[in-house]
Amino acid sequence: MIRPMSKSTAPGVTVLVTQLSRLIYRRTSEELLGMRVKEFATLAMLRDHSPIPQQELSEMLCIDANNLVLLLNDLESKEFAFRRRDPADRRRHLVEITDEGLRAFDNAEKGIESVEDEVLALLTRHERVELQELLAKALD
Repeated sequence: MIRPMSKSTAPGVTVLVTQLSRLIYRRTSEELLGMRVKEFATLAMLRDHSPIPQQELSEMLCIDANNLVLLLNDLESKEFAFRRRDPADRRRHLVEITDEGLRAFDNAEKGIESVEDEVLALLTRHERVELQELLAKALD
């Protein structure tokens, strides 16, 4: 009789990615970034995809549309982003990053890099690039 292979006792990918996310989140303070991590993530998307329809931004960030509205309200109050009606479809809003938002993002990115350097210290530069590529591929 052939026995099935035993399951590994090591944590699976989901557990490891969740743990890594929590570790980075805990070490990334608002004081370090000058903003909340959620704001940083939103500005990162806006930097690369601005202008973007609000609903598409919600989907890319994997957050509820109502929570995105609250987040965008905060970013607008800090003058990091703004919303405007889409001239091609007046029912939609387009979200854009401002020059002030770009400056704030650049400053926050330095803080994030220091956290990544700390958390990923055991990985080589090549392994970090590979990890980033694999995570991006999984999210596509």
